[in-house]
Amino acid sequence: MQKISLLAATALALSIPAMAMPPPLPPVEGKDAATLQAEMTERRVGSDVIAATYLDRIRTLDDNGPKLNAVIATFPDATSQAHALDLERQAGRVRGPLHGIPVLIKDNIEARGPVATTAGSLALKNNVTNRDAPLVARLREAGAVILGKTNLSEWANIRSNNSTSGWSAIGGLTKNPHALDRNTCGSSAGSGAATAASLAPITIGTETDGSITCPAGVNGIVGFKPTVGLVSRTHIVPISHSQDTAGPMTLTVRDAALVMTVIAGSDPADPATAEADARKTDYAAALSPDALKGKRIGVLRDRIGDRADIDALFDAALKQMTELGATVVEIADSRKGLEELGDAEFEVLMTELKADMATYLAGLPARDGPKTLADLIAFNKANPAELKWFDQSLFELAESKGGLDSPAYVTARDKAARLAGAEGIDRLMKEHDVNLLVGVTNGPAWTSDLVNGDHYTGPSASQLPAVAGYPHLTVPMGAVAGLPIGVSFIGGRWADADVLAAGYAYEQASRKRVAPTYRVSIDP
Repeated sequence: MQKISLLAATALALSIPAMAMPPPLPPVEGKDAATLQAEMTERRVGSDVIAATYLDRIRTLDDNGPKLNAVIATFPDATSQAHALDLERQAGRVRGPLHGIPVLIKDNIEARGPVATTAGSLALKNNVTNRDAPLVARLREAGAVILGKTNLSEWANIRSNNSTSGWSAIGGLTKNPHALDRNTCGSSAGSGAATAASLAPITIGTETDGSITCPAGVNGIVGFKPTVGLVSRTHIVPISHSQDTAGPMTLTVRDAALVMTVIAGSDPADPATAEADARKTDYAAALSPDALKGKRIGVLRDRIGDRADIDALFDAALKQMTELGATVVEIADSRKGLEELGDAEFEVLMTELKADMATYLAGLPARDGPKTLADLIAFNKANPAELKWFDQSLFELAESKGGLDSPAYVTARDKAARLAGAEGIDRLMKEHDVNLLVGVTNGPAWTSDLVNGDHYTGPSASQLPAVAGYPHLTVPMGAVAGLPIGVSFIGGRWADADVLAAGYAYEQASRKRVAPTYRVSIDP
């Protein structure tokens, strides 16, 4: 005989209805922000229910089940944020296309509330600043629901050359939802995995060199690194003021453009953004399925490696672009004359890490806690959990560097900017008479190995736009053995709208995003 609850039995006896069960949570898997916004506009669902659904998915997929470890923390007021926005909608106020849309932000970006900004490190586990980074304030003003914080490669993957991407002492190891034993790449690992697994329709990542585009590529989503200076870096744990930027990680290019329209803008506290207000535009309005028509595209052929399976995907993507009206121009040697770029970039990153980290730490509201890179090094030495899997050799090297006025740094800074910009992307585009550059974003995700660290083999298209500070978009172009591969679109400084439009045109024609399967490993 089937058992019934005491409440139901009492209700039956009294001939009154039992307490109504809550309605089932709506499906959100694979839904982009634009789709969710349409459902809210049609009054089919409220933001509070959508937020609750994503929180349930985080509990089901991130805390349990496959245990992706993509989310470090959620905000306790997330559903109340959403409910307040629902009331605004009912009153006739809709702030824009992000109204009521949940967003996860990388845990090196500050947001007001009781959740710490840790950069994945135990050294900042109590770093509750209760202040919004300007980009978070812009998201809130646009009606976004700040759902929580995503895991990351600790300190944005700048502590050691022997690190495992996606691991932090706070959040553990992030898993790739396409194959759980595979890596999530770059420092915005949790943001990439969370978007792919529909733990939120939008996440925010940060990049210094490849930390948005690579995790977007290997997780099979869209990732956009904007021109450095288009988005404020205030209240974001830094590496390098020359290269750092935040940007969107989404299921579609349109969603990335919607986010960029909101978060772009000048910030008096970040001098790099002085031109942002004059340069920003409505990036979503600039999208067109015909954006590649008549465009000349330079192919970074020497940067895609020698894998036949990746070659086949890339050639198919190029064929799609030509069918959309683009002219493909092969570039056989994009590295010529740039042999010293890597060393110059490294010198810049090490020197700026020491200086910029001290500036950030000294500006924290708390009186106690680390205030310099040397303090972080000492903390790690005193806490074995931090150094369990890899060392802090890059921290120690950075600590040995001089200041921002040191001749070695000034020379390297100027050389890096020149080689990547004027003599790199700008030269390639001028010499080959092209509007954009395209390349392969990433190879198949490698197996994560905490003992031996990363064994990333490429390809990669990130360095030139990262060092130059130019826009770089990755869009899914297929998969190898079920592991996603992205195609990169790169433009000149402030050409963000053109890059997004080109990627959108390809995306709309190709539709190459694949859904994650959460398999344990690749079948032999």
